[in-house]
Amino acid sequence: MARSRARNLQREGRLTLDLEGHAIPLVVRRNPRARRLTLTIDSENDGAIVTIPARVPLEEALDMARSRARWILSRLEALPPRVPFVDGACVPYLGTTALIRQDPIGRRPVYFDDGNIYVSGRPEHLARRVRDWYKAEARRHISGLAAEKSTLIERTVTRITLRDPRSRWGSCTTDGRLSFSWRLMMMPEWVLDYIVAHEVAHLVAMNHGPRFWRTVEKLTADHRRANAWLKSQGNDVHRYG
Repeated sequence: MARSRARNLQREGRLTLDLEGHAIPLVVRRNPRARRLTLTIDSENDGAIVTIPARVPLEEALDMARSRARWILSRLEALPPRVPFVDGACVPYLGTTALIRQDPIGRRPVYFDDGNIYVSGRPEHLARRVRDWYKAEARRHISGLAAEKSTLIERTVTRITLRDPRSRWGSCTTDGRLSFSWRLMMMPEWVLDYIVAHEVAHLVAMNHGPRFWRTVEKLTADHRRANAWLKSQGNDVHRYG
């Protein structure tokens, strides 16, 4: 039994821990570059993440999480509440707060007007239509920003895709394809501007060296302020929808 359990622990990266009577999801990530164990809160899944060096036994990650049970529970209790896309919900939109309002006989599926997101049709379709609207808004805003910024550095964006990733807001490939989270529309405009600038700058340098950051500074106003916002509030957008 002990050997079987050990083999399972070596393979398993997602577990559930009982911390003071609470079932807490725990993700264990092995990082070959990590020099020590680190513990962070997984706000998307109301759990915790332990990152461990490659050869550290998984049991040490579990011991660390258990030893920090009070800290984990207090941080999870401090997270903003989850907000589903329903009639009457307040949701973020480009740095403002918008109210979702069902409009059964509306002429358009979804439209924004005076701080309200009006959604036509039956209630069971509301959440999907709000998500689709956010994605359409993201494509419209991001495509314009990416075209403007890539022109400034004389580079070409070949394609833009939208996803809902857990751990990154955007990505860039060597052939000019950019990918972004549609949840950028839940962030202030100056944060959105920075993230687009960040990925477009990778068309010049596929790293985070001095040339890359000089390009970012050319394309956006205050990347340090935006980075600080992302670290402190970025994960909150995953609690909507």
